[in-house]
Amino acid sequence: MSMSLALFLLAAAVILVPIFRYFKLGAVLGYLSAGMVLGPAASGVITQVDVLQHVSELGVVFLMFIIGLEMQPSRLWVLRRQVFGLGGLQIALTTLLLGSLLYAYGYGLVA
Repeated sequence: MSMSLALFLLAAAVILVPIFRYFKLGAVLGYLSAGMVLGPAASGVITQVDVLQHVSELGVVFLMFIIGLEMQPSRLWVLRRQVFGLGGLQIALTTLLLGSLLYAYGYGLVA
């Protein structure tokens, strides 16, 4: 990834994230929209997604590291029902909903 592309991505994030935060939508939606706007499906600024994937994986690792620094084990223990119970329920319901939609559109199970 070239330095100019990296600066362009950062500039897009610096512009879109404060806009989304102003409307109280959260920074994550700002980053997602920046990726959608610059990606191959929209403007086509980024065409080599596989090159950018390595950089994004590093970003996810840093995010998880920061969450790990902030999370206290005692707080996680208090929230265990919400984190694991409701989180598992969310995953199950989302899988069921998306699976049903894909099945309805003709996608089948792969053996």
